[in-house]
Amino acid sequence: MESIFKAWKTSRNLYLEYFEKYTLEQLNKIPDGFSNNLIWNIGHIIVAQQALIYKGSNLSGYISVELYGLYKPGTIPTGLTTETEIKELKTLLISLIEKTEVDFYNGKFNTYNERMTGTGFHLSSLMDAFEFNNYHEGLHLGCMTNIRKFV
Repeated sequence: MESIFKAWKTSRNLYLEYFEKYTLEQLNKIPDGFSNNLIWNIGHIIVAQQALIYKGSNLSGYISVELYGLYKPGTIPTGLTTETEIKELKTLLISLIEKTEVDFYNGKFNTYNERMTGTGFHLSSLMDAFEFNNYHEGLHLGCMTNIRKFV
C-alpha cells in the first residue's frame, strides 16, 4: 500500500502545479477539438477517486452530491468554474489523500462491490480500485498535458 499511496501523492502534486501555472481563464478554457478543460480533469479525478474507493466500499466519502454531479464520468464542463470552486478543488486534491490513508489504515474499508469500469477494467477488490485509480489519474494527467498546449 505504501507504493500505491506514494504514486497517488506524486500524481496529485503534479495536478497541484496546474493551479500555480495557469490562470482561472486558462483552467476554464476548452480548446478547439477538446470536450473538456484543465479544471474539469482535476475535478473529475477527485470525484472518480471518491466513487472508486468510497462508493465502491458502500461508504459516503468526503464530497458533495453536487460536486459529484459536475465531474462524474460522462459529464463535460457546463459553465465556468469560479475562483471559489477552484479553491475547493485545490483543497480536496490534497486533503482527500490524508483522509483516505487514515481511513484505510483504520480499517474503515470492510467490503468492496466488484464491478467493471466504463473503460473495461474489472475491479474485484479494494486493491484493484486503488491501482485503477492511479492508472486513471495518469490518463487524465496525459489529457491535461495535451490541453495545456492550447490554453
